[in-house]
Amino acid sequence: MKIYTRTGDEGMTALFGGTRVPKHHIRIQSYGTVDELNSWLGLIRDQEIGDSYKEVLMKVQKELFTIGAILATDPEKAVLKSGKERLNIPKIGPEEILFLENEMDRMEEFLPQMTHFILPGGHPAVSYCHIARTVCRRAERMACLLHENQPFDPEVLSYMNRLSDYLFVLARAISHDLGADEIKWIPEKKG
Repeated sequence: MKIYTRTGDEGMTALFGGTRVPKHHIRIQSYGTVDELNSWLGLIRDQEIGDSYKEVLMKVQKELFTIGAILATDPEKAVLKSGKERLNIPKIGPEEILFLENEMDRMEEFLPQMTHFILPGGHPAVSYCHIARTVCRRAERMACLLHENQPFDPEVLSYMNRLSDYLFVLARAISHDLGADEIKWIPEKKG
């Protein structure tokens, strides 16, 4: 199978189910940003971080492929007239969200309490987490816009929201593990 098809040369692409849409369509922007996030998570996983973090990130990357498939599916073509699902796409459910929450709770047990906002940085691995967090927020915003116009399983939105929180806590945990400084943002009073 060749990687290039030439079918997108004029700015159109196909969703799961065959519907063709412009490449700038909000659905494409949504799952494209999830794909970008997945790439950042791969970069974080390639850093010198704990194996337990790498295992969680691998699990999350697989779940992001599921989310990408959900977002890439034309809702009108996802279900047959009989009511049976046409495409066998896994779901994102409460257990995946709870998993992220439990991981955050586990990491926060050994982290100092936050008293101020923290400036991103301190170590490349920490900075990658913060970049991934902001890409996750962008993916969430795009998915919210898509959901307003073409609803899909709302658990996806909850998962994306929780994932950005997880990435923030992961940045703090890696910072702690590496002994990197967390620089607090303390507004300077002028005058």
